[in-house]
Amino acid sequence: MKSSTLTLTLLLIACVSTFAQEEEKKAAPPKFVVPPDVNGNKTVIALPENRRPIKVGVYSGPGAPQSSVDAVVKVMKPFAEATTVIMSGEDVATQNLAAYDVLVFPGGSGSGQSKGIGEAGLKNVREFVGKGGGYVGICAGAYLACSNFSWGLGILNAGTVSSKWRRGQAILDLEMTEAGRPLLGDVPGVFKVRYNNGPILKPWTRTDLPAYTPLSVFRTEVAKYGSPEGVQVNAPAQAIGTFGKGRVFVSSPHPEGTPGLENLIPRGVFWAAGEKKENVLP
Repeated sequence: MKSSTLTLTLLLIACVSTFAQEEEKKAAPPKFVVPPDVNGNKTVIALPENRRPIKVGVYSGPGAPQSSVDAVVKVMKPFAEATTVIMSGEDVATQNLAAYDVLVFPGGSGSGQSKGIGEAGLKNVREFVGKGGGYVGICAGAYLACSNFSWGLGILNAGTVSSKWRRGQAILDLEMTEAGRPLLGDVPGVFKVRYNNGPILKPWTRTDLPAYTPLSVFRTEVAKYGSPEGVQVNAPAQAIGTFGKGRVFVSSPHPEGTPGLENLIPRGVFWAAGEKKENVLP
């Protein structure tokens, strides 16, 4: 009798354990993996041609997961001309940013990054770019640059087409614009990129800022979770603008996480750094 009871108990435990494992599998979505041959094992974007010694600050703090920071550092590492420095929210808010050529805000959460650097950080970044510094925003960092959010930097004359930002992850097609070829290279036809809820940009209503220039556009879209359909195709994937004397480069998708596009963000960084500032003799 005792043996039968023990056997039943063990069977019950096994069943409960199996059920729990199955439920855990259902609850956890599979990890999104970008195939290594997504762009045919080719280098789609060539190395940046115009490179000079620059100092690049990469934000790492609330709203910027470590994986996003690491991805930016990884694609900048091959370039000896670029000295990359990791910056906390306090660093962004309190340091003299004139010591840097470019600031990079990676993927994550735009509003989270805004909270991470605080009002002082937002003011410091605006002043830095306005005086001639460069800004590169990827996904969350692109949201942060926009002008239609109360928490944003407002350094790009762009807004987003919908408040329903959660569109999903996907491998999407991009195509270069004519304006994008001088900056990103003469890439014929479409190429693939990893997308993960980046902003769908549209021109905004600022009269004190010039219009942005699309460098590439989406040729396919993803529209899950009730997000609007038909708005992503032909919308900018990468775009540039100016704010005061500074340059702004944004990317909605994640070329830094896409095989074959590793040089795209470095090209944006070196462009945003601008020409070397010459000392003016008295």
